[in-house]
Amino acid sequence: MFHETRTTAHRLASSPEAWIERFGEDVLLSYKHDAARDVALGELQAWEASNGLRFRRVFGKFLARHNDERAAPLLIAGTPAPPLTAVVQENGLSFGLDFAAGYSAGLFIDQRANRAFLRHAAPKRLLNTFAYTCAFSVAAAISGAESWSIDLSKKSLSRGRENFARNNLPLESHRFIADDVHELLPRLARRGELFDAIVLDPPTFSRGNDGRRFQIEGDLEPLLIAALGIAAPKAIVLISTNCTRLSQRDLERTARYALKLTRRAGDFHREPALLDIPTEFASRTLWLVLK
Repeated sequence: MFHETRTTAHRLASSPEAWIERFGEDVLLSYKHDAARDVALGELQAWEASNGLRFRRVFGKFLARHNDERAAPLLIAGTPAPPLTAVVQENGLSFGLDFAAGYSAGLFIDQRANRAFLRHAAPKRLLNTFAYTCAFSVAAAISGAESWSIDLSKKSLSRGRENFARNNLPLESHRFIADDVHELLPRLARRGELFDAIVLDPPTFSRGNDGRRFQIEGDLEPLLIAALGIAAPKAIVLISTNCTRLSQRDLERTARYALKLTRRAGDFHREPALLDIPTEFASRTLWLVLK
């Protein structure tokens, strides 16, 4: 039986090296070192006691500096009985979580406002790159959009299909393509494909087909330029990164250069910061609203 609840997030104020995300009776505690984990766990227990709450499970996720050090969260408190899964609700939409599936549980809650913005914009055709479990695609599809979800991981796309099923969305107008985004975008441009909404939320570092390296500091700009080549007039394009080495100003600078190079014009839009997620822990995001 899945546990359903609204997603919320809280930061432990006295420990900047650790924070928690609460998913109903489950908690994900992210930490940079063991000492921060122990302090955060103690404060979490005190918070439970003072608020009369009792969490079912607490998972700990070590925030590794390098990709090869990343691992799935480990259960550090609560019952170990499987399944280590849950279903959460966000603005009336349902998304599956799996704490044992990999480094991320299945939903990035700091993108909540951007998913709501996309849903309200009600595009006709969405290209969701680095789609992971397709949360942006679900948000667009619920408003009637056709969606293309692109990700190298077939497993993630399979979880994306499950998210569509959870929201009673038929799959006829939606594509789930396991491919390298950097190779696919030029092919789409040659075919004359156009999208009125594009989501660009790449990882900080990854390897594509044939081991090709992607590093966001150097590769975000050509990625955006390629995306603008298939952006319809008046399209909206989300640029997002959780790389701490890139600031909001860096995103704006990259966007201005890409617009100039492609001879496009557009305005910038940013959703207001979420009150339950400190800005230093949230992704930097920027919407381009093309003219």
